[in-house]
Amino acid sequence: MITKVGVPPIKSQGIKTKLVPWIQSIVPSDFNGTWIEPFMGTGAVAFNIAPRRAILCDTNPHLVNFYAGIASGQITPEVVKEFLTREGEVLLSKGEDHYYFVRDRFNSEHSPLDFLFINRAGFNGMIRFNRKGGFNIPFCRKPQRFAQAYITKITNQVSWVSKLIKAKEFTFKCQDFNKTIEEASSADVIYCDPPYIDRHVDYYNGWDDSHERELFNKLSSFSGRFILSTWHHNDYRENEYVKSLWSEHSVLTREHFYHVGGKEENRNPVIEALVTNFNAVSTERKESQTQYMLLEPAAIYGTTA
Repeated sequence: MITKVGVPPIKSQGIKTKLVPWIQSIVPSDFNGTWIEPFMGTGAVAFNIAPRRAILCDTNPHLVNFYAGIASGQITPEVVKEFLTREGEVLLSKGEDHYYFVRDRFNSEHSPLDFLFINRAGFNGMIRFNRKGGFNIPFCRKPQRFAQAYITKITNQVSWVSKLIKAKEFTFKCQDFNKTIEEASSADVIYCDPPYIDRHVDYYNGWDDSHERELFNKLSSFSGRFILSTWHHNDYRENEYVKSLWSEHSVLTREHFYHVGGKEENRNPVIEALVTNFNAVSTERKESQTQYMLLEPAAIYGTTA
């Protein structure tokens, strides 16, 4: 079985593209409400699940502004292609100095297009901000980054998301997860992909024990259904919060390999967990029987840049 998964235009470490089929396989078959994400991140899960209605939220305003710009028509494939072509030529000419020029401009003016540029030209696809809210990822050291083929790839990704959003009822909000969960109804499904406690510390507003417990309490008292992504264990340690908190609910696990970290020796397999407050049984085949094909939007929609 080959599962086709679209890739969004914004990159990040820990992106869930390879886990989308697993997540999708446990979405209740009778779900007819609104798909709600308090931690939308890159939007990879929602864009592939493609529900009729979705409310996608995050406390990182730059993620929200980028996709809200696509929804409003301010950011189009044509605009993205022209912008990346122009800035890419300057990058090729001036090298990393131009990357840091655009990064400074973004930190001052917060342009969604500048955010896309530094996201795709920054080191290792990372999104990280300092305590003052400034994007601080260094350059990937590839002045030729925005070659025509790469621009076409990103443009097609924007086209895919744009067509999807226009065909659905998608709303983007910049707000805290507490508010997002409080606004949900019993007919909705909440999908949470919070920062992985004790693993990923680069969340826009930070993430610690108090946040994890607060999220647990909110979801545990939610009258509808929820799905939570977290890590279960790796070769070195366990996620103590699964045992002390989340095991109160249903926990499914599977192995996954994240290509994160600057050094190859820091990139290790981890056992992922999906936590739900309903009896979820995955309809997906076992890992050994499933091939995951991450398709660019052009392959899905037949679009060209």
